[in-house]
Amino acid sequence: MANPAGLPEVCVVYLVRNATVGPEVLLGRKLTGLGAGKVVAPGGKLESGETPIDAAVREVREEVGLTLDVAGLRLLGELTYIFPTKPAWNQVSWAFTAHGDFGDPMPSHELDALWISVGSLPLDEMWDDAKYWVPDLLNGVPVVATFQFGSDLSTVSERG
Repeated sequence: MANPAGLPEVCVVYLVRNATVGPEVLLGRKLTGLGAGKVVAPGGKLESGETPIDAAVREVREEVGLTLDVAGLRLLGELTYIFPTKPAWNQVSWAFTAHGDFGDPMPSHELDALWISVGSLPLDEMWDDAKYWVPDLLNGVPVVATFQFGSDLSTVSERG
């Protein structure tokens, strides 16, 4: 895991479980901070000296009250986000998946989470970049991409 540009780092974890209706992913409405109001997976900023894996486990515990086994985490995404009109938001995001029986999420002040069918992802309520990579990630396809956002800070203007 490299971050040659030295950008702030975040992680996001897509928990997937098998349900009677097919696979479900844990997503929720972000209640505070960057992206408030959008549907996201649990995740957040890496703390000083923390690895992306450590942050993933901590963030899932803090945001949805679930305990992850590090061995079950799979790093599938390295995403760089560039906001030319708000460079303080520039970041590298490490995207993980984990499959299993995790139980029910607990409410937190950061995320109102629930299990959603993988076939019914609310992409129009997520960050604009999600439509380009989240479905692939959930299908086990590794993703390395850069997304630049327009002056509205919401719409992808360039991707690579």
